[in-house]
Amino acid sequence: QVQLVASGGGAVQAGGSLRLSCAATFSTFSSYTMGWFRQTPGKERAFVAGINWDGGRTYYADFVRGRFTISRDNAKNTVDLLMNSLEPEDTAIYYCAADRSGTGAFDTWGQGTQVTVSS
Repeated sequence: QVQLVASGGGAVQAGGSLRLSCAATFSTFSSYTMGWFRQTPGKERAFVAGINWDGGRTYYADFVRGRFTISRDNAKNTVDLLMNSLEPEDTAIYYCAADRSGTGAFDTWGQGTQVTVSS
C-alpha cells in the first residue's frame, strides 16, 4: 500500500523552529515531485512548498519564502520541511503529498501533522 507518513509537528512559541518529515513507502519515491501543504479549519488546503525529483528545484508560497526550507533524501525516501521564524499564522495541519502522475497535480497524500504556534 502506498503511504506517506508525516511526523515532527508540535507546539512551539512564535519565533521558534520545527522540522517536519515525511516518509514514503513506495520505492519509486525518487521519481516524483513532492510537496507540503497546510490547512486550517474552514479554509482550503494551501500549497506551502514543493521540490522536484532530484531536489534541484524548489518552490515556495510567498508567505513562507525565506523562512521555510524543503529538502529531500531519495536514499531514505523522505522529504523534510524546516520551518524557522514561526508565526501564529503558521498554525495548521501540515500534509505532505506526491505528484505520482507527473501532471503537476498532487495525487497522493499523507495523514497530516499538527503545528501550533503560540504568541
